[in-house]
This record gives sequence, structure tokens and C-alpha cells, in this order.
Amino acid sequence: MNESRLMQQVTAIFSTFMVFFYVGIGIFFIWYADRSTIDKAVRVILGSTFLFYGIYRAFRSFEKIREAFFTKYDDSDRENNNRNGRIGR
Repeated sequence: MNESRLMQQVTAIFSTFMVFFYVGIGIFFIWYADRSTIDKAVRVILGSTFLFYGIYRAFRSFEKIREAFFTKYDDSDRENNNRNGRIGR
């Protein structure tokens, strides 16, 4: 396994953890932060922003996981990436 592929896999796993963080913070702001000093309208705006961004990141990380773990990557792919202007190590 080359280093580039390993880095893609680590990034995909970290991205999945960040999805849980964003969705969790969004849910907390919307439903569970009743005792905070932040106004309810601001909490709902922040919470829905975190929630929607977490959903967006979930779709993006699904694509990254599919690419990093379930696609074949060999030397011919590296040569094609180099010809297309992408550097593959």
C-alpha cells in the first residue's frame, strides 16, 4: 500500500468522526441547550447549520470512503494521474 492511499484512508476515517461531531453539536444546539444563555433563535440557526453541514459531510465522506477503501489503485492509475496533471506518489 502506498503512502498516498494510506493518507486517503486516514482522511476518510477522520472525516467520518467529524460527521458525528457536527451532527452531534447540531442536535445539542437545537434540542438540548435549553439551559444556556444563548437566545433560542441563535441556537436553532447554529444547530441547523451544524446539522446540515454534518449531513453534507456525510455524503462527502461516503464518497471518500468508497474511493479510498473499495477502488483498485495500481501503477497504471498513477501514470494516468501524472498525465492528467495530478501527482500520484
